Amino acid sequence: MPQGSQESAVVRNYLDECLALPFNVYTETQNDIKRSAKILERDFYGMKRVKERILEMLSVYSLISDISGQIICLYGPPGVGKTSIAKTIAECMGRNYARISLGGISDEAEIRGHRKTYIGAMPGKIISAVKQAKSSNALILLDEIDKLGSDYKGDPASALLEVLDGEQNSTFTDHYIDLPFDLSKTVFITTANSLDTIPAPLRDRLEIVELSSYTREEKFNIAKKHLVKKQLIRHGLTASLCKISDRAIYDLIDFYTREAGVRSLERKIASLCRKAAKEIVENKAINVKIDSKKVTEMLGRHKYKPECILKSDEVGIINGLAWTSVGGEIMQIEVSAVPGNGKLELTGSLGDVMKESAHAALTYVRSRANKYGIAPDFYKTQDIHIHATESAIPKDGPSAGVTMTTALVSALTERPIRRDIAMTGEISIRGRVLPIGGLREKSIAAYRSGVKTVFIPYDNLPDLEDVDQIVKDNLEFIPVRYQDEIIDKALV
Repeated sequence: MPQGSQESAVVRNYLDECLALPFNVYTETQNDIKRSAKILERDFYGMKRVKERILEMLSVYSLISDISGQIICLYGPPGVGKTSIAKTIAECMGRNYARISLGGISDEAEIRGHRKTYIGAMPGKIISAVKQAKSSNALILLDEIDKLGSDYKGDPASALLEVLDGEQNSTFTDHYIDLPFDLSKTVFITTANSLDTIPAPLRDRLEIVELSSYTREEKFNIAKKHLVKKQLIRHGLTASLCKISDRAIYDLIDFYTREAGVRSLERKIASLCRKAAKEIVENKAINVKIDSKKVTEMLGRHKYKPECILKSDEVGIINGLAWTSVGGEIMQIEVSAVPGNGKLELTGSLGDVMKESAHAALTYVRSRANKYGIAPDFYKTQDIHIHATESAIPKDGPSAGVTMTTALVSALTERPIRRDIAMTGEISIRGRVLPIGGLREKSIAAYRSGVKTVFIPYDNLPDLEDVDQIVKDNLEFIPVRYQDEIIDKALV
């Protein structure tokens, strides 16, 4: 072909791409479980279940090399270390590593490649990652799989079905390369912040491994062992030049950050390091010691108030437990009964599910009015107002039924509720207590705010395995099957 023709450039690029692909190039993988366990302990604090799952996977690979169909999806809130874990897994396995960011991809050709009839055609991201990794048994991270888009150019999530299927991907054909490439020896790991946006057929191919938000103790240990050292080096400081006390780290966690992961915490530590560096250079200081008082001087007033329980037992005010994307929180629910004609008022940005819980609570209390010494016609002579504090924050979810019911009984009987209790659970109109999710995060919130006793649904007893030991030591968990069991213990 003439050298200047466009066709020859296309063919030359195509041949270069084909020759650059690692057909039948395999790196020797390492399956030393003890070494891998040490690497995981070195890089990550806590995460017991995730580490266990990784070591199981490595153990299987050491027994049989030809394994396919295990696609792990690391699912959890932002900033808990999903991407870092994938990189560490590659190091443990001794495999080459490549990362593909799927956020915002809406063109199917980004996955499968463009046909080479176009000028400027390119292979897709999968083949490009394999080429970058330089081996056919690399570990490829598909980052943010929940943020794939779709438009008139096709649906990339559907194109991924072939890539992530152990039965199909041994002959993966990219539109540009147009030759079958074996992806069955490649290890794919995906990450996601939310499972709702992943299409069902794609989610079916993934094994979900959940990373929950960090507890206060975990954040402290991560900061002490990893973040402080990393930021000191980044800012040209040493441990002798700048010393951050344990109390100062706890203050950063409690009063300056409110998050599930540790990104904001790292930013605050970086801010302290910058201010320390300025102090050393400006005042020719020998070293800077950062304690609680110094943190307030450097970062200003506290940004968040610590959650704490009421000073005394009160009528109609109760501690509910809520799960949020940044961990668990105490949510106080207030109920007031005033003379009226039977209106039920619900305020505090409640979602549909919580509104239904309130109606179920009212029906249950009406059915038990005689037992609790409440006037049987209270629903005709009194207006009831249920309010969830912090009105600006929308709240929804099936776990506030028992809380509303207890507060309602308290308001109607004028018996105060014990201030050191909290509860979570959904209620049916017959008074059954139904199970909830997020018990680990909720119990941490209760422990943090000074609660002593937590009522939980009986069906959630197995979830206590996930709760931290320090929380179990300081809280009394009371499993209940029916609402009646709570009333007598919760009200004074």
